[in-house]
Amino acid sequence: MNIRINQQLNGIEDITGAAVIIDVFRAFSVECHLLSNGAEKLLAVGGKQAAYDYRERHPGTLLIGERDGAMLPGFNYGNSPSQVEGVDFTGKTVVHTTSAGTQGVSGAKNARLILGATLLNAAATAEYIKKIGEEDVTLVCMGLGAVEPTDEDTLCAEYIRAMLISDEAADEFRKTLPERIEGLKYTSGAKFFDPARQSVFPEKDFYLSTEIDRFDFAIKAGRAGDGFFLMKKTI
Repeated sequence: MNIRINQQLNGIEDITGAAVIIDVFRAFSVECHLLSNGAEKLLAVGGKQAAYDYRERHPGTLLIGERDGAMLPGFNYGNSPSQVEGVDFTGKTVVHTTSAGTQGVSGAKNARLILGATLLNAAATAEYIKKIGEEDVTLVCMGLGAVEPTDEDTLCAEYIRAMLISDEAADEFRKTLPERIEGLKYTSGAKFFDPARQSVFPEKDFYLSTEIDRFDFAIKAGRAGDGFFLMKKTI
């Protein structure tokens, strides 16, 4: 298996095999909760105006997302797992747009397969890749605003890579996870512990985004036209 780790949008249009778009804080952590909580139709899109326009055409659609971490005006929820974890989305159509994660999904336009990944579904993502026999895998760390690397996305990519290499490599890597996750509190996750930023980056989001392998499904993105991608649970 050919496995690469890329940072942000660098070379994303050149990916022709599997593109695993990784956004731990917080896009795909949110999507894990949305799908687990019954969202009937989850659409990811890069542009925020496309989200507003979709709701105009389809009243009742829920809009979820952010720019610079903050919930967009007129949206129903921010890009925050603590806002959506206890919400029943059964029967709901949701449009999701973010500064990083959904930009990566939109950018991987030439990939044969697009998956959304986070620490919450890392093992399920690796298992799905192995199950379908994919041999060309690019793990795309979206980072902060899709412009600079972050420790949590790189950690997730390295974990998935270890699981794709071998069970032994995965077991060894898992031994490092508690310490490395704790370390995130002092690097890219420090914002969740800043009292002045709790309205945008609540502390609970840190913990809800760093639960290892909580969910047993991968998230597969299917092209839905007009720049939208249908995000579905895949086992």
